[in-house]
Amino acid sequence: MRAEELLQEISDYCRQAGLAESTFGRASINDGKLVSRLRDGGRITTDTLARIKEYIVAHPPGDGRQAVVTRVRRSSSANGSHVNGQNPTSGQADSAGSTLGVDIPRSVASAMLTSATDARSNFRFYDNRQKYLLFVNTCSEKWEIANRVSHELGNIHPKPPAVRVFDAGVGDGSVLTRVMRSMHDRFPNVPFYIVGKEISVEDVRLALQKVADRFFEHPGTVLVLTNMAYAEAPRLSVRSLTAASSLVWHEVALRGNTSHSFEQQITALEPFLAENWKATVNPRTGASVYERPTVLVLYREDHRFLLDPIIPRLGATTANYDLVIASQPYRARAATEFKAKRVIAPLARALGPGGRLIGIQSFGNDPGMEIIRKVWPDDNPFTTDRHELLKAVKTELGAAGRDLNFNANSDARSVFHYEMHTLPTEVEGSIGTSTLFAAWNAAIYVAQIEDDRLAPVVANGAYLDATRDVLQTHNGLWFYDESYVISRRRD
Repeated sequence: MRAEELLQEISDYCRQAGLAESTFGRASINDGKLVSRLRDGGRITTDTLARIKEYIVAHPPGDGRQAVVTRVRRSSSANGSHVNGQNPTSGQADSAGSTLGVDIPRSVASAMLTSATDARSNFRFYDNRQKYLLFVNTCSEKWEIANRVSHELGNIHPKPPAVRVFDAGVGDGSVLTRVMRSMHDRFPNVPFYIVGKEISVEDVRLALQKVADRFFEHPGTVLVLTNMAYAEAPRLSVRSLTAASSLVWHEVALRGNTSHSFEQQITALEPFLAENWKATVNPRTGASVYERPTVLVLYREDHRFLLDPIIPRLGATTANYDLVIASQPYRARAATEFKAKRVIAPLARALGPGGRLIGIQSFGNDPGMEIIRKVWPDDNPFTTDRHELLKAVKTELGAAGRDLNFNANSDARSVFHYEMHTLPTEVEGSIGTSTLFAAWNAAIYVAQIEDDRLAPVVANGAYLDATRDVLQTHNGLWFYDESYVISRRRD
């Protein structure tokens, strides 16, 4: 068994069981650094592999407490775990080679269960439907992000047979479809290969509603949507053998030549989406994960011959993107290492020669944060600025990043603002309740405030007073985003 296959199997098990990888290592072979050593190139004996397999089989994820109440077994040194020539340091075997049990402390077990429970209620950026839809329809962020991304089209250097674009978070499709219009304006006669990642079936439905006219105006378009993870989606290839066996690959050749006919056929995909675009919550991290990996490929039937070199084939896809869009792809409060390792680094690896990754995240220091600070004075949701993030990404990539340029740019070039839409007289004098609710929703959405923190605040009504004060002080509400660019050198 290859190391990457074992690592993926362990990762899948930990996700389903709600375990940290270090906890799995301690529970299975009494070595908390098992997974990290494997990732660093370490090797294990066949006996150790057998013990790992036995643990997974004996403790299926469904029982929920397998690593909390189990006793960790460790064989004698003759049959023990060896990773990079080292034995685990905790636990001892007697001279006769018998096994000794090590109980996980109740305090640790309790903390693990509490963490898993809390993870389920964590704010997930695109899963709070009402907050998200109200924010998108009352604020201009999507417009401004699309404009910022479109500027990068002048800096890419696509090669035949297509302009290749990857969107790391399609959302409702507002950004992507606007960028596609800009692409058509700049490259009207060049085929497009566009891959979008989105875990939420609701967002996929909304995005698909917006693309019918894109196939009409730019018939040489191949649009691919997938729910795969960041490390998998650019190449449309899953790493887990278990996930690969359940992969759904659906290719749709749109017939006709009108937006109406395209829209009808796209709408007819609703049953397919409902059946296959399912997600669950990782009990350990609170992140959304797919139940089965799914790929949806759309193109025009009357342009199949032209698009044949571009249409992706199962098991034979490449990355090499000219443009990667990473707009708000992670939770603002997530650790810098997580953002770098799990999100941005895999996307940077997917860049082709001359390709550019444009990343966008919330910046803070705006009237929206003033509302938050009036309610939670010490709150700081934006823990990592673009400089720290790019430094972490560069460290994570190591030698693989030698041909990449990391551009944080100055605030004057990087930071841009967007506004909440209001009528000229809407924030003068007495502000309507609907406006206050919209402004409050925008502030807590951008700051990614968890629902359990909102309940006591909303109960006393003080949040509306705080929102009103800020709106009247600034005669409106706006927010700041910051952008950064990672580019690969040309051949």
